[in-house]
Amino acid sequence: SATSSEESEEEEDEETKKLKALELQKFVEQEKKYDEELPEKYRKYRPNGYRFNLPNEDGDKPIRVYADGIFDLFHVGHMKQLEQCKKAFKNVTLVVGVPSDKVTHKLKGLTVLTDEQRCESLRHCKWVDEVVPNAPWILNADFLKKHKIDYVAHDDIPYTSAGVDDVYKPVKELGKFLVTQRTDGISTSDIITIIIRDYDKYLMRNFSRGATRQELNVSWLKQNELNAKQFITKLANKYKRARRNIKKGTK
Repeated sequence: SATSSEESEEEEDEETKKLKALELQKFVEQEKKYDEELPEKYRKYRPNGYRFNLPNEDGDKPIRVYADGIFDLFHVGHMKQLEQCKKAFKNVTLVVGVPSDKVTHKLKGLTVLTDEQRCESLRHCKWVDEVVPNAPWILNADFLKKHKIDYVAHDDIPYTSAGVDDVYKPVKELGKFLVTQRTDGISTSDIITIIIRDYDKYLMRNFSRGATRQELNVSWLKQNELNAKQFITKLANKYKRARRNIKKGTK
């Protein structure tokens, strides 16, 4: 009957809630245990759900931290993340990996700068010690061993790509994942969005600096449309200034 079916569903819902509550309690207890294994200053580097290997900061050997990314239109958000990596421990060698254009365009999308340009931008960042071109999209033990990597740094949000839920999961399971924080309000996508949103303004900016419509891939019709808009804007501004001057003169 409908009543017995509803009662059965309610019982299942109640059972599901209990299971979720138990799982949450278990997770919280596990997180507490993992944190207690670490001095407080290292706890911020531990990823949720995983242990974090204690670093050896007493020796003379630098700790090698690896950070990978696209680093297109290199901006302050990138710089701050690399600064966090460099300052994570007393003596850090920061190694930065940059995937090739071929891999990046296939798995993430088009870039503005080429892989060579992106690598060169990183070489001029004061926090970076080494740059690895053609870096792998998903890290493996052989790569970490070859480059003597102690920790891999990234934000803790699972990075779903290339058919896996989190490309950094194998590193997290090794206790070698070092959590860094993102900088709010700035990203390569944000920059590109601003340019697309204000497309006409940036076209006029480059026209005023001597760029040709062929260089900007703009039609003759579009260029004339922009010229007309610019003429109307100048005329409107001239009219507003004239009105303000008239009002001042009548006071």
